[in-house]
Amino acid sequence: MKKMHIETIAVTSTVLHDNNGSVTPPLYLSTTFERNADGTFPENGYIYNRIDNPNRRVLEKSLAILEHGADAFAFASGMAAINSVFQTLRAGDHVILPDDAYYTIFLLMEDYFGAFGVTSSRVDQSNLEQVRAAVQPNTRLVWLETPSNPMLKLVDIAAIAKIAHEHNALCAVDNTWATPILQNPLVLGADIAMHSTTKYFGGHSDVLGGALIINENAKLGERLRKIQKVGGAVPSPFDCWLITRGIRTLPLRIKTQSQSAQRLADYLNKHKKIVNVSYPGLKSHPQYKIAQKQMSMPGGMLSIQVEGGRKEAMGLTRRLKLFTHATSLGGVESLIEHRTSVEGDTSTTPESLLRISVGVEHSADLIADFKQALK
Repeated sequence: MKKMHIETIAVTSTVLHDNNGSVTPPLYLSTTFERNADGTFPENGYIYNRIDNPNRRVLEKSLAILEHGADAFAFASGMAAINSVFQTLRAGDHVILPDDAYYTIFLLMEDYFGAFGVTSSRVDQSNLEQVRAAVQPNTRLVWLETPSNPMLKLVDIAAIAKIAHEHNALCAVDNTWATPILQNPLVLGADIAMHSTTKYFGGHSDVLGGALIINENAKLGERLRKIQKVGGAVPSPFDCWLITRGIRTLPLRIKTQSQSAQRLADYLNKHKKIVNVSYPGLKSHPQYKIAQKQMSMPGGMLSIQVEGGRKEAMGLTRRLKLFTHATSLGGVESLIEHRTSVEGDTSTTPESLLRISVGVEHSADLIADFKQALK
């Protein structure tokens, strides 16, 4: 059979066969599993739910296939997955971080791993010279987020992965916003692709999860699997089941959301009350050429800056009818969020910025909602 399309892979990679002929993956809630008659563990079988579970195994298999990886590791949240990557570091190691990223990553590094002797530098990773200049003899990890949260900066994954490898460092990419439907970091040379599976993979705002997918690297894989099993920050069987269910419609949702986001961005980019629109599908985006090179579509996320600052931005969220003012993203419903309100006093995000997650509603209705709210 010739190579299958991503829509087919999303369905076939989530099949979990049992002896009852179930078409949809069955849910295995057992916390423990029977041993062999002589007390030994079954070969390739299961022992205890924290260590492995049929639902987690099929989820990890699907994630690895979708990201073109060698192995995958499911976690209880995106932050648990990120935390596990940082746990592979040692005291004295150095990490290069983006200057714009999910703010909890900075808290994790500064408040926790900093106390254990891990240092970090924040740089504008869209500038390769800044990345090169930030490399130190003890740099062990370069962490990327592209598109970034909430400014939607893009970075050249292949170029930065090459810089990292030249200095014997790993390159990890938060691929949550793009998903493997739009971007494949491992194919571009990265060592690790990270996801908050809460978002687009789950797709319905009803499950929390995270994941890491890696290229062929036995030592790294062994370390991450041990951290996963011993640390215990694993998803429940039902969480795995929900995320697996979401994967089956992932390509369909992503394409619809990306197309609608493009139409909405085009409309808002011309509106006199919107100061700036950050969206990879606009030619005005500073890294538009990178988007064209490494993304198949621009995605379902955009940020806007509203004329009049914080007051007018908050007022806009109240006047919108189809966009719920809430945290998170990637669900079937459209959300909007004032980021500085979430990030707190240390936030560097402009007060006028609103982050938008476009759902699967019709784009004409979403545009009409903004039209009435901006009157």
